[in-house]
Amino acid sequence: MVGIDSIIIMIIVGAIAGWLAGQIVRGFGFGLVWDIVIGIIGAFIGVWLLTQLGFVPFSGFIGSIINAVIGAVILLVIVGFIKR
Repeated sequence: MVGIDSIIIMIIVGAIAGWLAGQIVRGFGFGLVWDIVIGIIGAFIGVWLLTQLGFVPFSGFIGSIINAVIGAVILLVIVGFIKR
């Protein structure tokens, strides 16, 4: 069962990671709600990708942000290719 503190941390990590990925890929964020969505989806993609490549995903709060940024950047690049 997921506690309220886990949900709050997930939202904070998602917001930071989504904003950072937006800065890296496009030079600006997407707004708070979309930054959170992109960051949370990116976290799942980042952890999955790192494990598939044989790396151990980073741990801790900063590690979670790094995992999410990696996945969010990949997500935004793929979406950018699809939109073209």
